[in-house]
Amino acid sequence: MAAERWAVIGAGIIGAAVAREILTRHEHADVTLFEKEGHPAAHQTGHNSGVVHAGLYYEPGSLKARLCRRGVSLLLDFAHEHDVAVDECGKVVVATDEVEVERLRAIHERARANGVPDIAMLDRDGLHTVEPQAEGLAALHSPHTGIIDYPGLTEALVADFRRRGGRVRLSTPVRDIARRGNPAGSDSAIVRTPVDAQEFDNVIVCAGLQSDRLASRSGESRNPTVVPFFGQYFILEPENNDLVNGLIYPVPDPKYPFLGVHVTRRIDGGLMIGPNAFLSFSREGYKGLGLNLPDVMAVATDPGFWRFASGNMATAVRELPGVISIEKFVDEAARYVPELAGAGGHRATRGIRAQAMNRDGTLVDDFVIDRAGATLFVRNAPSPGATSALAIAEHLVDTAEGRA
Repeated sequence: MAAERWAVIGAGIIGAAVAREILTRHEHADVTLFEKEGHPAAHQTGHNSGVVHAGLYYEPGSLKARLCRRGVSLLLDFAHEHDVAVDECGKVVVATDEVEVERLRAIHERARANGVPDIAMLDRDGLHTVEPQAEGLAALHSPHTGIIDYPGLTEALVADFRRRGGRVRLSTPVRDIARRGNPAGSDSAIVRTPVDAQEFDNVIVCAGLQSDRLASRSGESRNPTVVPFFGQYFILEPENNDLVNGLIYPVPDPKYPFLGVHVTRRIDGGLMIGPNAFLSFSREGYKGLGLNLPDVMAVATDPGFWRFASGNMATAVRELPGVISIEKFVDEAARYVPELAGAGGHRATRGIRAQAMNRDGTLVDDFVIDRAGATLFVRNAPSPGATSALAIAEHLVDTAEGRA
């Protein structure tokens, strides 16, 4: 019997994890990993904060919550086995007024329901014990939240996939995937690139920022659409590196769709603040204005975006000063660490988040996976997607094999 043929589209951390998972289960499978760029982790995976999330915020029982907790364990095991840099530095979520304290208590209960280990509420003195330079009325401490080298981990996943016999086709964009019905057996799928077309028994699409476009070109629904939001990061001068021990986050405001600026240790020992969140004029423009006319027009003609925008003008007004002014950006972080006021540094390459949006303007919060014959399309894999990558890979292969 011929080996089962699999294709995985996209060599970000999720696609790399899926490709490896297939060969972990089926050592004789014929697996091809397609990536349109010249190297793995070129987009979201290589432009994020590097945080390994513990699962504080997510609705208990949701796919996000379940895959995050499973994913942390798998991620750390893989990192230690393959010498990928990781640091369990801990995190505090800091409340600055009584309203935020109440929200913090609700997050504490949610985190406990999700099984986050050793989570604890702290008063002001307790906060100072963990983070002496931080200021707030109370804090939620997650000692096992960490940071990791996500690009390095993705490279290690791809290297392990190659060692197991996997085939990697870099610089090979996929134009579309066609369904092929087989009267005598299961459906298959044709993956078409600019240079060839190949038939596969199973295809799993992890296309990130291009997920809606590849689905649409393949004859599937464009919805949910991807609306790109950029996040800026500011790397502080080295003299600030010892101001914090771990990660310092604000309490999320339920009126706003994003978490807000936080202070983050870097895996290289540095310290950075960010990200903010603002509409991006490009899906893949990481420097300068990043203007891409087709991407701008896609947003401008998306009715869901305008419905979203009409209800979130306050968010845009709140975020705009930090987008324009580095000083305002730093001031936002200094609310939690006053010693950061006036700190110097430089902007880092921005990240761009693939935010899936419904036609009614609501943001898609949980993971979304659609099946079309022999193909699975990952339509939304928001944070904690990187943390959850190896667990998402298990779930996707289970789904492809009819077990989920």
